[in-house]
Amino acid sequence: MQVSLQALKAFESAARLGSFKLAAEELSLTPTAISHHIGNLEGRLNVSLFHRQGRRISLTGTGSRLAKATSEGFRKIDSVLEEVIKAGSAVRVTTTSSLAAMVLIPSQQEFEQANPDISIEISTGESVDSQPYVIPIRFGDVSVVKSSDVIRSESFNVFGAYGMESPAWPNEPITLFTTEWKNKSLPDPPLAAWLETNGLSGSGIKLKKFDQELFGIQQAMAENGLVFCSTTLTRKLLKAKLLKQFETRPVTSDLCYYVPNKDSFETRGAVRLLNWIEHILNQ
Repeated sequence: MQVSLQALKAFESAARLGSFKLAAEELSLTPTAISHHIGNLEGRLNVSLFHRQGRRISLTGTGSRLAKATSEGFRKIDSVLEEVIKAGSAVRVTTTSSLAAMVLIPSQQEFEQANPDISIEISTGESVDSQPYVIPIRFGDVSVVKSSDVIRSESFNVFGAYGMESPAWPNEPITLFTTEWKNKSLPDPPLAAWLETNGLSGSGIKLKKFDQELFGIQQAMAENGLVFCSTTLTRKLLKAKLLKQFETRPVTSDLCYYVPNKDSFETRGAVRLLNWIEHILNQ
């Protein structure tokens, strides 16, 4: 049986407040309108929901049962609505420490200024959350990631501290920082391909490895050597003149940044943030 949602709302308010007048004030209606809605509901259900004694009302036994059910139902609806509103205005990103520190956090203010109605929280971690307002940005093997989930295919190059002279390949020993991933299933950084592309050999290169690109980049900025790392992480540092690149060509890799089930994010905040992240990673 179909009944009017507005009539149920009028009944729930009157039952909770014990007054047609107070229900009318709460719902911005007239007492006559409240009485009309409840009368129609009683007629539709063929029951009496209130005992009426002049202006005083009290619930019948049937009215009490329906009042309990409608109150619980509307509370559940209000709770879900609050979650939906939160999902549309607050978004959390979980990602790698390097991407968070080198790209997302330095760019966060730019997004918030352009989108004052959306708040974002950036944290690091490897778990994939299945919530509509938590976006997991992962670093993975592009060959096993759905193409629709990829937001940035990664390339690599060598970088050094801004102001340092170009290295004398291969006439002097060079300390080169690179990365050995904690996740052993990931492809290695394409150093061999980079050397071949640039017509260089590995002689004279002393490799030092960290488990995060962030650490090698910090060492390079401290002028302790060069770093072989992703071009995504260095873009802002190049612009800020903290790092420089030399006359070498970058190489593509089998690595990428991706969002599992990217198309499943439908809330306004998540979609807007995803579009922005994809833009800053590929600009």
